[in-house]
Amino acid sequence: MASRFKLARAGAGLTGAAVVLMMAAAVPASADAVTGTVDDGTQGLKVNVGDGFKSNLSTALIGLTLDDGTKLGVYCVQIDQGIDRAHPLVEKDWDAYPDAASPFNDNRDKINFILHNGFPEKNTAKLSKELTDAGTALNDGALSVQEAIAGTQAAIWHFSDGVDLNRDFPVPGDARASQDVLALFDLLTGPANVGLADEPNASLKIDPESKQGVAGDRIGPFTVSTTGTVEKLSTSLPYGVKVTDVDGRELKVGQIKNATQLFFDVPEDSSDGAATFKLIASATVDTGRLFVGQNYSENNKTQTLIVASGEKTRIDAQATAEWNAAGQEEAPPVAQGKNEDDNGGLASTGASIAIPLGVGVGLLAAGFGVLWFLKRRGTV
Repeated sequence: MASRFKLARAGAGLTGAAVVLMMAAAVPASADAVTGTVDDGTQGLKVNVGDGFKSNLSTALIGLTLDDGTKLGVYCVQIDQGIDRAHPLVEKDWDAYPDAASPFNDNRDKINFILHNGFPEKNTAKLSKELTDAGTALNDGALSVQEAIAGTQAAIWHFSDGVDLNRDFPVPGDARASQDVLALFDLLTGPANVGLADEPNASLKIDPESKQGVAGDRIGPFTVSTTGTVEKLSTSLPYGVKVTDVDGRELKVGQIKNATQLFFDVPEDSSDGAATFKLIASATVDTGRLFVGQNYSENNKTQTLIVASGEKTRIDAQATAEWNAAGQEEAPPVAQGKNEDDNGGLASTGASIAIPLGVGVGLLAAGFGVLWFLKRRGTV
């Protein structure tokens, strides 16, 4: 009996292993080019922008530490969503803002203007001079850092979340600071804010992240978007496959810049296969870039943040091509692992599912074969 149970368990085990492998194959790995985690940053004054908790709401130039240690100053653009520090944030385009109904989507240019004209892009001395020149008598003759943060964040919330400073009590319990914060808020949200519509470029993005074709084709284009300098091109290519421009000329790393288009040149006699290239760049994460919770749509919600002052960082992105041998029909597109963060956003790479799927199917067949054999013998 023991041997029979072992055989039965073997068939079930093979079936289970096949199912696990097939499930793994259905969820390709993905990698985001720029990720970061939140820290405390620099605190501003509390402000009154509504009822309940919004009548005594904390402000901060939040700290965002990228994977390479680069630190960014960022502001909140999602007032009703708390920060979940357990989930990293990923750099995204404006179109990836996770709430389609938010005022952010209609006011992105106004918010971008505030970021380029508020604190810390302009220091307290510059902001104090602008306010004084406009006729504002500032508390102690100048803005403090805490007042500058509060006024800038409140101005952003005006456009990102549709809330306004309480003009009678902008800063709870501090009438002197209230005057300064309200003056900066009015400057940044008033007629001088004509908007800044140009979205800053992605620090590094390859679009699309994957493509399919047939041997003999030049598969592409894969378009590079970057604010920096591409320093390294690494490839994983079968024999004969090259990374080229549209005319089939091999590309060197020094030729790859913003808007460069790359192709996989696949010889006509190639069998079914896949290839990958990876770029590493030193680039600036620009003022105005969004950071959205990784896998936001999968119950990993955390407050969306926007960069207040750009910094240089080192990042990477990659792209993949898959093809069939010449004379075969092109396979339907493989569903890539996308975060809601996929938005035309940063490059992520899906591992090919062909090998694990094949192994899974084989194991599944073997498992059923064992069970059939045992049943025929009357052992199960």
